This record gives sequence, C-alpha cells and structure tokens, in this order.
Amino acid sequence: MAKKDIEKNIQEIWELFRETDRGFKETKEVLDRVSHEVAEVSKSVAALTGKWGQFVEGLLAPAVTRLFPERGIEVDEVYQRAKTRRNGAQMEVDLLASDHEYVVAIEVKSSLSVEDVKEHLERLSKFKDFFPRFSEHKLIGAIAGIVIEENADRFAYKSGLFVIGQSGETVEILNDENFKPREW
Repeated sequence: MAKKDIEKNIQEIWELFRETDRGFKETKEVLDRVSHEVAEVSKSVAALTGKWGQFVEGLLAPAVTRLFPERGIEVDEVYQRAKTRRNGAQMEVDLLASDHEYVVAIEVKSSLSVEDVKEHLERLSKFKDFFPRFSEHKLIGAIAGIVIEENADRFAYKSGLFVIGQSGETVEILNDENFKPREW
C-alpha cells in the first residue's frame, strides 16, 4: 500500500472519529433534554398525586363525624394532616378524630395496599409518643381507600383497624357490626 493511500485511510479514520464524537455529543444532548423532561413530568405527577390525596382526605373528613358515632365513638374534633415532631423525628396522620375517651388515627389513600396498612400499624405503635396530648385516650386505627387492593381490607380488619371504603355515592365503615377495634 502506498504512503498516499495510508495517509488517506488515516484521514478517513480521523473523520470517522470526529463524526462518531459529534454523534456522541448529539446523543448526550438528547439524553440530557429527555432527563430534564422526565424530571419535570415526575414533579408534575408528584404534585398531582399530593393534590389527589388532599382531595380524598377532604371528602372523608366530614364523613368521619357521621361514621364513628354509629360505632359508639362521638367525634368532637377532626384534624386533617396532623403533624408533630419529637426528638428530631416527624409523624403525620392524615385524619385524627377524637372525643373525650377515644382518638382515631386514620390513614387515607386513593389506592390502599397491604403495605400501606403495615405502615399505618407501625405509625399507631408510636402514636402516643408523638402526640402526648392523647396519652390518656384509647387509640383506635382506621384506614380508608377509594380503591382497596386485594387483601388490604382483610389484613386491616384482622389487625383490628376500621376499614372505610366507598359505598355508592358516599363512604362507609366496611367492618361488620360485631367488629371490635384494637386499642393502643
């Protein structure tokens, strides 16, 4: 092979490297743009999910004053998104309903899973440490969901929680009349 041919081949190879490098840069720019767009969509979805949760809590809050008196728990106060901080840790309860004897901590989900129930049970075990003003109250737990995933209601019932779900155009406590809630 002649020296001229070798130099030509080397030039062609360098041109291919430059084209490949331009291609990599263009691909990186596209990936950066897509990553940014995905991040923006994720923020929008998170904001929408939060607003949907607030909407569901807002629907349930007025019903609590009707539902629990039917089960012998008069409701004098209802708090939405009750938050507290103790020793650097934080707890939030979607809805709290109380009277002079009981406090009901309610976890509200648009789609309720077994994992959500487990998390709420853990929250209930620490509740009185975070909300000492209710230390003399009998603590009862409840979960509520617009959509209740398979076995979540059964698990909650067996764990001693009230289950609140959609019934027609309203919400109802789905536990039978013989249900005895667990007290913490």
